[in-house]
Amino acid sequence: MQSIYAARAESRRGLILIMLAAVLWGTVGISTKTIYRVAAADPLSIGFFRLAISLPVLFPVCWARQGKKMLQVSRGDLGLMTLIGLLTALYQVCFFAAIARTGVAVATVVTLCTAPVMVAVISVAATRKRPSRPTLVALVGALSGTAVLVFFQDHSALSGADTGGIVLALVSALSYGLVTLASQKLAARCDPFQSLAISFSIGAAVLFGFTQGMAATYTPLAWMLLVYLGTIPTALAYVLFFKGMRSTSATAASISTLLEPLVATSLAWILFGERFTPVGILGIALLGGSLLLLYLGARAPVRKAGRGAVRTDFS
Repeated sequence: MQSIYAARAESRRGLILIMLAAVLWGTVGISTKTIYRVAAADPLSIGFFRLAISLPVLFPVCWARQGKKMLQVSRGDLGLMTLIGLLTALYQVCFFAAIARTGVAVATVVTLCTAPVMVAVISVAATRKRPSRPTLVALVGALSGTAVLVFFQDHSALSGADTGGIVLALVSALSYGLVTLASQKLAARCDPFQSLAISFSIGAAVLFGFTQGMAATYTPLAWMLLVYLGTIPTALAYVLFFKGMRSTSATAASISTLLEPLVATSLAWILFGERFTPVGILGIALLGGSLLLLYLGARAPVRKAGRGAVRTDFS
């Protein structure tokens, strides 16, 4: 029985780490908005510098933890790291491009709300295992809360329904969802600093290949914000995310990251005076309740899956 309780505790810790990562990711929008205000930046340049600046943090820590072992990666794991790096680069570029074509609200809803659905569908198709009832309820509640939160705020000035922008947002969501699934497979075998250092190096190298004409002249404040983006909501947040993925299903993790738009909207309210509407408060309640349901699900009695097997995941 002790192992069952330990597994439950580990599941709860994993969810907390992923939610902390989502909180840090929620500061990306405010930082990026400020960079656009003080410098002539573009999505490609911000995406490149965000990944590149994280590397001087990730590599020294990884070397201190593993030494030469950090370069000893199996062919299969290197393939997954390459995939994560490429998808991370694609996710950022498509998301920022979707914002330019459809507006922040539409791009955010399409990307962040459809990603958990894609993860759940892909997970069910790959594992042939239906999500648990708490996960399904949390999924519906989180998607509903996020949509209400983004669409019904005072600052929500929706632009036209640009088909190309919607497609970009969907590609961004699919890329993000696939990163979640690939991260889960990699997290159990590799040190998170090793996975991220190699993955982000590949992603930064790919983006560097498109740097012709990219904005590279920034004000001191913009550089400070770029350093922040690379170190805190990138290096630190993704380490927390990878560590949390060791004991959390991909579906539960993708739902947990919906905490990101809640944080982003709250910061916009606090820093820029953007007020919540009554319906927006309902969205906060739905989203917060869904995340709480996921967390409490780790404390629910585990179900047996076959003789002698114990299930503690949320998928």
